[in-house]
Amino acid sequence: MAQDKGTQENQANAAERRAKGEFVRGISGFRHAIGDPDFPPEPGRYHLFVALNCPWCHRVTMARSVLGLESAISMDVSFPNRTGEDDPAGPNLWEFAPDRIATLTGDTLPECTRETGTGENLRLAKQIYTREGSDEQSLPILYDKTAGRIVNNESAEILRMLDTHADALGARSNRLRLFPDDPDLQSAISALNERIYVTINNGAYKAGFSSDQEVYAKAFADYFETLRDLDMLLSDGRPFLTGDTFTEADLRLFPTVFRHDPVYYLRMKLNGARILDHPHLWRWLCRVYAIEGVAASGSLVHCRQGYFGRSWNKVVPLGPIHPMTYPEAYEHPELAGSA
Repeated sequence: MAQDKGTQENQANAAERRAKGEFVRGISGFRHAIGDPDFPPEPGRYHLFVALNCPWCHRVTMARSVLGLESAISMDVSFPNRTGEDDPAGPNLWEFAPDRIATLTGDTLPECTRETGTGENLRLAKQIYTREGSDEQSLPILYDKTAGRIVNNESAEILRMLDTHADALGARSNRLRLFPDDPDLQSAISALNERIYVTINNGAYKAGFSSDQEVYAKAFADYFETLRDLDMLLSDGRPFLTGDTFTEADLRLFPTVFRHDPVYYLRMKLNGARILDHPHLWRWLCRVYAIEGVAASGSLVHCRQGYFGRSWNKVVPLGPIHPMTYPEAYEHPELAGSA
């Protein structure tokens, strides 16, 4: 499978950059593809392990939803907070724990599941990797239930292969095409993917998780420059980034923008402006949110719990509530520019 440049972060001098305080995202180790000889596209064969607070997982859950693959690809959802220091397996591990209580709600989260993909009721995502001799522990994971193997754990590649093989996997007949065959459109999507990944998707983490002021300042500036440019791109009245059709570029932008006002504005120190302050981008966000399957593919409860429930003092902020609570605000494009 051909890889977009905007799939993985440049690893040059990664250790040195981390030592200086820069957040450098690692490389995913499982890079097989549906369509390889060992992994034929068949309905009911594949399974996803995800966390709904994770934006990289959100790409994949969105693709599954907008392509109409919910019945064809099963899915397990981890609790949004990882294990703590007192866990016998260690801290910072994704856990399938539907009985855990969320501090935000004081109750269990109905989306969370036990692990059902391997048939072994494993507690930790790390154990899925351990069965294949890997020390990785990240989500998402695309898993082959028939072969009992991990196929891929790179979100950009997973969503591309779901689109490529959607029909053979059992997608609904009126499904979208995320990466159409038109070479000019593919080129436009790839260019957007590259910039969106570097400055928005990964840029949010550069700003929020790097401990160097200059690295943060550059990430902050690049992030908001791209938001302004995307707002200008949409100002000509086009409904989506490349024109009249929702594509992979829109899908890859959405998870970060979805999180910006209620989470990233505060948690990632991205308080330069809200998406609400970018009227064309806000209306785009509402337009995407209204697409069949999109609203159900993510959860701001999981996002708030996941980002704030494991950092600082673990108290989860309750806002924003002006001009409206979220995600309800995403049903109101007329709020664009609200003070």
